[in-house]
Amino acid sequence: MLKPYFIKKGDKIAIVSTARKIDIKEIKEAMHILKTWGLISVLGSTIGLEDNQFAGSDEERRGDFQKMLDDKEIKAIWCARGGYGTVRIIDQIDFSDFLRHPKWIIGYSDITVLHSHIHNFEICSIHAPMPIDIHKGTEASIISLKETIFGKKVGYTLPSSKKNILGTCHGQLIGGNISILYSLCGSVSSPDTSGKILCIEDLDEYLYHIDRMLQNLKRNGYFENLSGLIVGGMTKMHDNNIPFGKKPKKIILEIAQHYDFPVAFNFPMGHIEDNRALIFGAQATLEVSKEAVKLTYN
Repeated sequence: MLKPYFIKKGDKIAIVSTARKIDIKEIKEAMHILKTWGLISVLGSTIGLEDNQFAGSDEERRGDFQKMLDDKEIKAIWCARGGYGTVRIIDQIDFSDFLRHPKWIIGYSDITVLHSHIHNFEICSIHAPMPIDIHKGTEASIISLKETIFGKKVGYTLPSSKKNILGTCHGQLIGGNISILYSLCGSVSSPDTSGKILCIEDLDEYLYHIDRMLQNLKRNGYFENLSGLIVGGMTKMHDNNIPFGKKPKKIILEIAQHYDFPVAFNFPMGHIEDNRALIFGAQATLEVSKEAVKLTYN
């Protein structure tokens, strides 16, 4: 996998929205954070733009992202927020110049569309907090993003969960939001997970639908030759009046029992305050023991 050049002080970072609308007031603190890091914010035309729930029309969002993708002075694109909408423009984006001059694409949630699509070009990207919520995150999550984009070696050692499946594995990190991965199945943007460490998280879903989505990923071979599984925040889950009878951990463990890979629950990633930066596409080692979970880049 190819890693874009890491960021240095004085670099320009674009902030655009490929999905839901966002006002400049909602990203002021993120711009301030970039300034304290010695970086220059460049706002895309989609910031403040509105087309019903979207940050402008499909063409406006595509055009804004394309402009920043092709601009040689822009060293990273930090997606302002998620929501829904990136999948509506992904097939109209021209990545030819990006393939010659890759830059960091940063975000999570709906930005899983970009992570997965870019992964298939064998270029790394960063799953991390976005401008809309970075100031609400833990200090550790903010520092993890800073250290990651500046090229410092970042690793995580965390308490182990009783439900974890123990073991050690190696592979490229990949994944993101379950709902998005589910929606990409059968498309050119669906990533090959063979020999890799899959990271998953989700928000505001019904338990039965989590099961349905994971069963679909299973049928699409996501777990067949998987090296390891990292489970982040499964946040604000809902149940029906007639209970589904299984929480996310049990749903995941029912699938994992058919395979032989370690599973790490409660990892700090996703729609939670402690959303640590991960380099998708990077080779990593996941060690899951009774005492701790360790994730290190190779």
